[in-house]
Amino acid sequence: MVNLVAAQKPLIHGLMKMAGIVPHTVQIDEGTVMNIWVPRETQKKKPKTSTKPVVVLVHGFAGEGIVTWQFQVGSLTKKYSVYVPDLLFFGGSFSDSSDRSPTFQAQCLLKGLKKLGVERCTVVGFSYGGMVAFKMAELHPEMVDAMVISGSILAMTDSISNATLEDLGFSSSSELLLPTSVKGCKALLKVAAYKKLWFPDRLHRDFLEVMFSNRKERAELLEGLVVSTKETIIPCFSKRIHLLWGEEDQIFKLELAQKMKEQLGNKATFEGIKKAGHLVHLERPCVYNSCLKKFLASLQLDEELANESI
Repeated sequence: MVNLVAAQKPLIHGLMKMAGIVPHTVQIDEGTVMNIWVPRETQKKKPKTSTKPVVVLVHGFAGEGIVTWQFQVGSLTKKYSVYVPDLLFFGGSFSDSSDRSPTFQAQCLLKGLKKLGVERCTVVGFSYGGMVAFKMAELHPEMVDAMVISGSILAMTDSISNATLEDLGFSSSSELLLPTSVKGCKALLKVAAYKKLWFPDRLHRDFLEVMFSNRKERAELLEGLVVSTKETIIPCFSKRIHLLWGEEDQIFKLELAQKMKEQLGNKATFEGIKKAGHLVHLERPCVYNSCLKKFLASLQLDEELANESI
C-alpha cells in the first residue's frame, strides 16, 4: 500500500526546484554530513555571485527542512538566496559524533554554510530550530545579521521543560514529540495547531512511518536540549531579533515570548499572529510570510541607510 505522506514528497521536491532551490550534500567533518537545500547556482562549478541577502530557514523537531518551510520558500526566493538545512538526524543529515547539544547542531550548520560560501545571513528558526539559531548567533555574531524566531526560547531550561510538560499533560518531551501511535500523533497535532484538524488514522500511521526516523538519536537530542536553570546565562545579542508568534501557541505560550523579549532588550521586537498556534507558519502561511518579508525588508533598509551615512 502506498504511503500517502511519502507520496507527497516528490511533489514538494518539485515545488522547491521550481522555486530555485535544490538539495546539496555538505561534508562537515569526517563522519558528519548535512543535507542543505541551496540556491541552484550554488551547485555550479563556477557559481554566479549573488547580490541577494541570504536567508536560512531552520526547522523544528517534527519535520525536516522543506516540509517545515514548504509555504515560505517560494515566497522568498525572488528577493533572497534561501538555504534550508536538514539538521543532524533529520532528512539526509547524519553524524557519528555523540554530541547531541544545540551548540553542536549550530556549529555544524555554520561550518556547512561557510563551505557553501555564505558569509552573512538572517536566520529564521522555528521551535527546536530557534534554539539552534540562538546558538548560531552566540557562536558567530559576525555571520548572523539578524534572527526571526517563532515558537521557541533561548534555551530549554529544566524549569520551563517541566512546567510545559505538566501543563500539556505529557510525562516527557519524547512522549510529546516522538509519538509511537496514532493516538500520540493526534495528541501532538492537537497541542501544536490552533485549528481542530481531522485526518484519517491511515494518514497518521503514514506520517509516523515517514517523519519519525532516527528515533534513538532524536530522543538523545531532546535529552541534550535541557539545561539547568541555575546555569543558564542570557547572551548579549547585538543584532535585531524579531519574535513572530502564533498567539494561541500552547507549547511556548505568549507569556514566554513576551518575557523573552524583555530579556533580549531593545534589539528585540514582537509580533503576534491571531488564530494560530505553534505551527503558525503552516496554519497561516500568507500572514506569516507577509510579516516575515516586512521584517526582512526593514533589515535591507537599515543597511542602505547605514551605507549612506558612511
